[in-house]
Amino acid sequence: MSRRGFFGVTASAAMGLTAFAGASLWGAVPAVASAGTAMTPDQALDRLKAGNLKYQKAPDICAADMLKTRETVAKGQSPWAIVLACADSRVAPELVFGGAGLGDLFVCRNAGNMADTATMGSIEYAVEHLGTPLVVVLGHERCGAVAAACEVAEKGTKLPGSIGPMVNAILPAASAMRGKTGDFTDNVVRESARRTAVKIATESPIVAEFVHGGKVKVTYGRYDLDSGAVDFLG
Repeated sequence: MSRRGFFGVTASAAMGLTAFAGASLWGAVPAVASAGTAMTPDQALDRLKAGNLKYQKAPDICAADMLKTRETVAKGQSPWAIVLACADSRVAPELVFGGAGLGDLFVCRNAGNMADTATMGSIEYAVEHLGTPLVVVLGHERCGAVAAACEVAEKGTKLPGSIGPMVNAILPAASAMRGKTGDFTDNVVRESARRTAVKIATESPIVAEFVHGGKVKVTYGRYDLDSGAVDFLG
């Protein structure tokens, strides 16, 4: 199926789009649903950084006014950043980035913040259909999925159920970091996030087109569970 048939839009329907008509993967979408954001990739990144600083220094004011925004965003969404984060209960992007409100962040989460098929499709949808200019892959300190992959890489441990196949995507990063200076698991957290960001930016023809045109930036970072700080690495 062509991209036009898949999403019901052309490649030019990304940044600053004010109207959308036709069917997409998600069904008939009203025009206001894909209005997009006027924010540039760098502006979106600066806003995430400012939000994380607020979260570190004054977490008590990181409250979203959901009552004020709920009615507005119910009519359509224009998120200004996509965050691919781990499913870990301690890593909540909306809080980590300063109490981002409803409709601000397009969040994808799974163990190990991996770009599987469902996640890649979701990111492509937000980039092309919603006009979101920034993608952040957010790894984090003491990630359980990464630790499991490290144990497989070092000891050949057999993991139960679907956990084994799930961490297979992290194994190349674990293999690459074996013997490197520093903490093995933390090195893999960073390397796996980097590889995932590269995968999103290069293996998705949809995202790659927008990156090449300067309309989308893909970066990655590490969230510190202890300090609350996000270190942007890409």
